Amino acid sequence: MRKLQIVVVSVFLVAGCVSTNAPGPHPAREIGRALGYLVVSPALILIGLLEGIATLPYFLDADLHAMNTAMKAANSDVTLGKTYQYAYNRPLETVPKSGNTGRVFKHLSEATKYFQKVLKGYGVKDYDRYIITAVRTADREGYTLYALVYRPARRVRVLDENGRVRVLGPGDYRHYYKPFEQDAGRAPLDAVIDWAAVPRTAIKSQKGQAILMTLAANAVIINRRSDDFWATKKRWIAGDFRSITAERKRYLDRRMGKRG
Repeated sequence: MRKLQIVVVSVFLVAGCVSTNAPGPHPAREIGRALGYLVVSPALILIGLLEGIATLPYFLDADLHAMNTAMKAANSDVTLGKTYQYAYNRPLETVPKSGNTGRVFKHLSEATKYFQKVLKGYGVKDYDRYIITAVRTADREGYTLYALVYRPARRVRVLDENGRVRVLGPGDYRHYYKPFEQDAGRAPLDAVIDWAAVPRTAIKSQKGQAILMTLAANAVIINRRSDDFWATKKRWIAGDFRSITAERKRYLDRRMGKRG
């Protein structure tokens, strides 16, 4: 497996997280406006891959074909071309710039099935143990907290929000696709690979979903871990999502070299 190398360049990236100051422009619209100035380059691709699925909104207005070319130029282990091939059985050359081939997932069970096909294509061991989960308590405010997790068993015994024991499998659409730190016996359960607070509009298109799966596949391949997620989840459920997204913005500003 190739190690990603950071190319030292000057990159000015507009961060896409919501400000804590309200009222103001809707964050999703602000992200879209900012992305009009985004130039996809191998250096930017490398930064996006290293930072994980949190960078999804920054690439939504990028040309898929140009982005795929930049991934190849960056010697990335993952590309959008491979995502479309593995997940949708479509060569990228036949995909329009919109990225839409009529294969949009509506639920995380579908998202996980597509994603596992991508991981299988890359030869990932235990590909069927990786699950895309979500915390949806801020959906009405326009954001979902996503977590890519490794779950060691397909069926699990967990405690729900009311403290009741539930035995869950992939067919339980309501509860299974939530992240669980512990099982019902208080033993560690999900290992979080990566997480992100994503605008709901960013994940509604097939293009956004394909970019998400590509970034997530890279997170698996480079053995990323995000143990800070569990503290974040508690704050998110408590209603602190605005502070979380603002903190994430400040972090990405520093990471990307943004000033002012």
